[in-house]
Amino acid sequence: MKHKRLSTLLLLFLLTVGVARAQTFKFAFISDTHVNIGNPTAAEDLRRTVKDINNNPELKFVVITGDITEFGADDELKLAKQILDSLNKKWYIIPGNHDSNWSESGSNTFRKVFGSETFAFNYGGYLFAGTSSGPNMRMGPGQVPRENIVWLDSVLNHTRPETPVVYLNHYPQDSSQNNWYTVINKLKTKNIQMILCGHGHNNHVLNFEGIPSIMGRSNLRAKDSIGGYNIVTIQNGKATFEERKPIVETLRKWAETDLFDHHFNKDTAHYYRPSYAVNKGGGVKVLWTYQDQSDIGAGMAIANNKIILTDTKGLIYALDKKTGKRVWSYATGGKIYSTPCVSGNYVVAGSSDKYIYCISAVTGKLIWKSAAQKAVIASPVIENNVVYIGASDGHFRALNLATGKLVWDFDQVKGFVVTRPLIYQGKIYFGCWANDFYALDIATGKLVWKWSNGSSNRMFSPAACYPVAANNRVFIVAPDQYMTSLDAATGKVIWREKMRGTRVRESMGLSTDSALVYVKIMDGRLLGISTQADSMQISWKSSLQLPYELCPSAIIEHRGVVYVPTHSGIAYAIDRKSGDVIWKYKVSNCLMNSILPTDRAVYISTMDGKVSSLQSIETR
Repeated sequence: MKHKRLSTLLLLFLLTVGVARAQTFKFAFISDTHVNIGNPTAAEDLRRTVKDINNNPELKFVVITGDITEFGADDELKLAKQILDSLNKKWYIIPGNHDSNWSESGSNTFRKVFGSETFAFNYGGYLFAGTSSGPNMRMGPGQVPRENIVWLDSVLNHTRPETPVVYLNHYPQDSSQNNWYTVINKLKTKNIQMILCGHGHNNHVLNFEGIPSIMGRSNLRAKDSIGGYNIVTIQNGKATFEERKPIVETLRKWAETDLFDHHFNKDTAHYYRPSYAVNKGGGVKVLWTYQDQSDIGAGMAIANNKIILTDTKGLIYALDKKTGKRVWSYATGGKIYSTPCVSGNYVVAGSSDKYIYCISAVTGKLIWKSAAQKAVIASPVIENNVVYIGASDGHFRALNLATGKLVWDFDQVKGFVVTRPLIYQGKIYFGCWANDFYALDIATGKLVWKWSNGSSNRMFSPAACYPVAANNRVFIVAPDQYMTSLDAATGKVIWREKMRGTRVRESMGLSTDSALVYVKIMDGRLLGISTQADSMQISWKSSLQLPYELCPSAIIEHRGVVYVPTHSGIAYAIDRKSGDVIWKYKVSNCLMNSILPTDRAVYISTMDGKVSSLQSIETR
């Protein structure tokens, strides 16, 4: 009887496992629609695809793998949603880097418009699970947000071991995404059978650490007359892919992959993982570490014995400087990418929920909040009891620090603001994502001058860098790889150069003696540009040589040491005099925010929510 019962259970198990193999179904696979208010063909291509899918009763559902819009703008997202709502079958969507990196809402609108930035559903015996890809609000490699990792872990923990899994993400699951291995490791604890992605705009057969993978084409027409998408057929343990030209024709089958349990729990193959060997014998002592359960997308500030941080769960919170224990937290209603600013008992930060918050540094209680019309993802500065901060609603505001009352409001900003503004010689300076750079009178908020780089591509805007000033000049860098020196009083260009072999981008900082502007170039070198020369004169070089480098976080000098953050989670300390590397330490493999050095410790945070307090040679 016992053996009979075991045989029955085994048969039921085999039947359960075989359900997925026996089911036959088709679905539509769309990617990289790049809906753009300024380019109507993208919306036309998507409408045509939607109509074509609606006319095909064989398609059971639709998956859309990111880069839904060109710039992550609210109007673009709403237009994409309006078009996709015309589908007559269920559809599932995730954002890509274009939806999150340049988002005026701090990646909040995608979640509001589409309901979520993740999805998980079962069909035909398969689990389909998709996550966001980042990078959120910061230029760098892709990264699955920390909160999405936590979500995926929960989904997989509630999935039966035998259930076949199809994972979807905008990015290829390799080193082009900083935390690809975290996702891969989790997927391999289950019956992962296939990965679908976009990003590359072309159809490709891929393989990520033994997992069969498919990159789907962009829905855009590109050089063709119409766009296209893929029809996926699951049948007899195989997935086949056919490219479809909407309304016109289905092209030949271009890919086929076997679907089966790879038993990755028994896989003995060794795959590349980031090395932390740089931390051995480097003269750096870890005093404490803290792990947030969401991303940390902004820098830190000090309030007496506390470190103040913000995160994408919407929290403003304080950690004890000595222990790293959380002291208090205050919840806002949206993701935060604003670096907090502290003055006395006041902590000020913006939130993507459209408010500017002032919190007590002692208790974490709300003192006041001031409303904007759109998200506030810029960082504030405080001087003479006045808060200065930009927003995504075309306004730049000055608020009374004690009460939050409006002091003045400049309402002529063309694009949205994400930077920390610069106060210099009675003016306040900032860029925006519309290619413009502004100088306002700090007392009145009146426009003193405005400069534009003249580009028609808003992605080249001098928006993300933290501007610096010295010798009556303001310095900025931008994704167009130009460095610009402007007359602080008039906005006149003193010099503007794109030096061959010296590709600046967004990371810069000022030396403590104001003689140099530090720039970290995309080719991985750290240079010092003269603040007095009438051209882009390199006056200082470090021996530091990084790989290709995108991290936009600011460079800081403290007590003769230059602190350099990277997009691979390694912090570098450079001797100001010699340019030599004093030490390096890897906190994680994700993009690093601006480093916060003090006399006693160096505080570091990374986008995947890791915070570390380090004691090094110069802080002992």
